[in-house]
Amino acid sequence: MRLGLHLPDFTFPDGPAYLGRDLALIARTAEEVGFDRLSVMDHFWQIANVGPKEHEMLEAYTTLGFLAANTSSITLLTLVTGVVYRAPGLLAKAVTTLDVLSGGRAMLGIGAAWNGDEALGLGLSFPPTAERFERLEEAIQICRQMFEGRDEPFTGKHYRLGRTLNSPLPLSSPRPRILIGGSGEQKTLRLVAKYADACNLFPGPDLARKLEVLRRHCEEIGRDYDEIEKTVLFNFDVGPNGERAEPTVAALRSLAEMGFSVAHGRVADVSSIHPLEIIGTEVIPEIADL
Repeated sequence: MRLGLHLPDFTFPDGPAYLGRDLALIARTAEEVGFDRLSVMDHFWQIANVGPKEHEMLEAYTTLGFLAANTSSITLLTLVTGVVYRAPGLLAKAVTTLDVLSGGRAMLGIGAAWNGDEALGLGLSFPPTAERFERLEEAIQICRQMFEGRDEPFTGKHYRLGRTLNSPLPLSSPRPRILIGGSGEQKTLRLVAKYADACNLFPGPDLARKLEVLRRHCEEIGRDYDEIEKTVLFNFDVGPNGERAEPTVAALRSLAEMGFSVAHGRVADVSSIHPLEIIGTEVIPEIADL
């Protein structure tokens, strides 16, 4: 089993003037101790379960470019890009640029978006849910077309592109992996079965059922369920001195037994670096063979 570090909070003790320094240190440490991937949210205001709206928030792809420059091997992505925040052609170009400049380390994390307050606050489009899911499917089709070097026109219900030229092409082979976030059974998981290389589910008592729903969608369309990477959100809290490392390992073992190969989430008190070091010495070695 592999771990991903998610950075949803940029309100650190030393403030914005030292945010670049702190993020660079966190990213390098996460890579050094064995985290497989590193993600940020695609939000413009802070979200309620992390902090007040007015807390610091950074634009996702600018931040990922900065993190790429301060690391050398860790995979980089958003959890997850809101489909209506960027035109799909621009999104494909941003992910391609990140992939090329990072040496092939980009994934596309994408979802239907949910935060109408920030979208309307900043003058972004935020159509009804059904339309956002239609746009999500078309955006994935466009991104795949551009990642694969097919530059013919694209005509959909919501997006019309005259020529999907994308030069240079991504370095990831055969293309950057696509992760769809969310656990809606009728729309999101069906899109995962149809298009995604990975899914990202929310923790809870219904996880096993969500996986079974995904399996059924795969069977209906003839997709190999086992080729989809199953990722689950997981908040890491190993305690100030590692006293909760053992329960953390036990929880990860349970998730691995369910079929999850990546646990990806926030680390408590991450800016102090010490929790990352504890995870690197007491958690990652214990789950490496799961």
